[in-house]
Amino acid sequence: MGASRSSGTTDELGPDEDSGGGPPGCSADPGPPADDAGIPGEPPGSELLAALLDGMDAALCAFDAAGTVTHWNREAERVLGWTAREAVGRTGFAGWAVRRADADEVRARLMSAMDAPGRQVHEFALLRKDGGRVLVRTQSAGVRGADGQPAGVYCAFSEVHAQIDLERAIALSEALLEDASWGVVLVDVDLRPTVVNAYAARALGGGRTALLGRPLGELVVQGVEELEAALHHVLAEGAPSAPAELWVTLRTAEGERRRCWRSGFLRLASPLTEEPVPLGVGWLFRDVTAGKLAEQEADRLRFRTSQLHRAARTASECEDPMEAATSLLDFALAGFADHVLVDLVAGERLVRTAATPFDAPGPCLLVSGGAIPARYGPGHPALRSVERTGTVRTSAGAGDAAQSWASERRWPRDAAHALCAVLRSRGRTLGVLTFLRAANRSAFERPDAAYAETVAARVAGAVDLAQVTART
Repeated sequence: MGASRSSGTTDELGPDEDSGGGPPGCSADPGPPADDAGIPGEPPGSELLAALLDGMDAALCAFDAAGTVTHWNREAERVLGWTAREAVGRTGFAGWAVRRADADEVRARLMSAMDAPGRQVHEFALLRKDGGRVLVRTQSAGVRGADGQPAGVYCAFSEVHAQIDLERAIALSEALLEDASWGVVLVDVDLRPTVVNAYAARALGGGRTALLGRPLGELVVQGVEELEAALHHVLAEGAPSAPAELWVTLRTAEGERRRCWRSGFLRLASPLTEEPVPLGVGWLFRDVTAGKLAEQEADRLRFRTSQLHRAARTASECEDPMEAATSLLDFALAGFADHVLVDLVAGERLVRTAATPFDAPGPCLLVSGGAIPARYGPGHPALRSVERTGTVRTSAGAGDAAQSWASERRWPRDAAHALCAVLRSRGRTLGVLTFLRAANRSAFERPDAAYAETVAARVAGAVDLAQVTART
C-alpha cells in the first residue's frame, strides 16, 4: 500500500518514530523512506498507487502494526477536513479525529481487524477539523507483510447517511428489477432490452433472459413505432413530464393480444463522467387494458344512450312513421356503423324499403319509387335472422376479398362486417335491419348486438305504425 510522498502519503507502512499523536494541525515528519521502492517486497510505482488512492470515491486510511497512520487519501480529507500532511504519522485518532474518551475503544476495534479474518464493519463518531462530529461507517481489514505476518490495517469509511443513501438506491433497484408491481425494462441506446423484471417478462410474453438483446419489433406486432419513438425522444430530450398510454399488439403463443400500457420513461446517464453519457432508458409500465376497456365501454354506452334519447325526441315530432324510422336510424348510425339497410317482409320475400347510399356516407332514406325485392340467395344472413327471429353477426374471412364477399351478399362493396337484427312488433316479424361496417373497423361484438336490438325494436314500432296507418 505504498504511495508517493508527493500526494501527501508515505512510501513506507509507518514512520521511523511514533509521533505520539501531536496537537491538531501539527504533523510529525516520518523522514524519507529507506529506499524508493516503498514497502519491501512491493514493486516500484508508488506514484501510480498514490493516484489510484486519491481517485477513490471512498475515504481510505491505513495504519501500521503500531497504529500509526500511513495513508490518507483525498476523500478522507474531504470527509474530515484533515489533509494527508496533517494526518500521516499520527498514532491513532486520539485527540484529533476522535474524542479522547472514545479513542481507546476506537483504536481497539480498528486494530482488531489486523488479526481477524475477512473484513469488519463498525460505526464511529469522528471529529472534523472544524470541530464538528460526523458518523461514519468503516470497513477494516488486516494487511500482511511479505513474511505473512500482520503488518497493519487499512480502513475504508464513508459518512453513514451517504452509505445509507447508497444502500437505499441499491435496494430500490433490486426491488424494482425483481418483484415490483410495475414492469421495468432497461433498454440500451440501441433500444434492446438489457434487464427485464418479472412483471415485464409476463407482460411481454417471454422469459426474463429470453427477452434480452432482442429487437422490440420481435415482441410487439403493432405499436412498436410509437414505443421506439418515445424511447428515442427520451434519449435525445430527456424524460417526459407525464406518463403516456401506449396501445400495442403482442405476438404470443396464444395469438395476438392488444394491450394498453401506461408508461413512464427515465433517461439513464453514467454518474462516473463529468459530461452525462447516456446508458439507455429505464422504461416503467403497467398494464391498464382492463381499466381502459371499461372506460371505453362506459363512454360508448353513455354516447349511445344519448343518441337514443335524441332519436326518440326527433322521431316524436315526425308525422310520417317511416320518416320517424329513418330518423331513428340516422342517430343510431353515428359511431356505430357505416351503412344500414331496412328490408321488410312482403309475402315470402324481403323487399328493400330504406337504405343509406352505397357509394358514399349519407342519411338513411326511403327507396325512391317504392320498395324493390331484395335478391338474397339461400343462407343469406338477413334471411337467417328472419328464420331464427334473432340477431346474426358475420364478417369477411381472412382470405376473402372484401369486395367480392360484399357483392355476393348484395351489400356495399366496402362492407366487411355485418349485423342483422330482426324487426318484431306485436308478436309479428316485420323485416330485418342490417348494419354494415367497413374493413378498417372492428367486427360487431355482443354489446353491439344488444344496441342493434334496441334500435330494431324502436324502428319496428315505427314501421308497424306506418303499416297500420296505410291500411286505414
